Amino acid sequence: MAIVLPQITNLKRVALDLFFPPWCIGCGREGQYICNACREKLPLVSPPVCAICGRSLTEQNTCPDCIEGPVTIDGIRAPFLLHSVIRKAIHELKYRNLKAIAPLLAGFLHYYILENPIPGDVLVPVPIHAKRLRERGYNQSSLIASELSRKNGLPIIENCLVRRVNTPPQVRTASAVERRKNIADAFGCNNDRLKGRQVILIDDVTTSGATLNTCAEALKQSGATSVWGLTIALEN
Repeated sequence: MAIVLPQITNLKRVALDLFFPPWCIGCGREGQYICNACREKLPLVSPPVCAICGRSLTEQNTCPDCIEGPVTIDGIRAPFLLHSVIRKAIHELKYRNLKAIAPLLAGFLHYYILENPIPGDVLVPVPIHAKRLRERGYNQSSLIASELSRKNGLPIIENCLVRRVNTPPQVRTASAVERRKNIADAFGCNNDRLKGRQVILIDDVTTSGATLNTCAEALKQSGATSVWGLTIALEN
């Protein structure tokens, strides 16, 4: 059964593509959710990057907008900046129910960490609060993590890290200070399943890094040996 299930999933995707062909969210061309022409214009994060927040360094090798306050996370990485087509792709996944785009976004992460390896033996999606999960019906970070697991074989653990406080979205807060206050004590671990593990935290977007850093605090308090954040895009 473990061998058949992925095949069934792939057949479903082929059938959906046949009857409802994907369209490029950038230019509207039929065939792919992001066509080859639009992929060439994706806003890449240019190296060298900050060892902590993953943003491109200035010419003076200083970070323009690193995480403020105590840093627990080992580092954050993302292949893209939150511009243009990438911003729209994440919006379609998160707010327009376009769950079919998750494999494409996970594919971007897969190829990124093949070229830019980070330590990790388990994937942990950043959880959303139960109330928001009921409203939306799914956690976009879980969808991305599941698809990434299919590609790189790392297991997912979702029943340890939990969101205890239903905070407003980070993009609605005005400053890094507000974001830290907004997310403080919002996460915790229900068990010690991640004790001794090297965790790769999966989320859609990094804003200030406060959410990932707070998750890292909870995970390390529960015994995780390292925690790296991996997101589709960095807001800058």
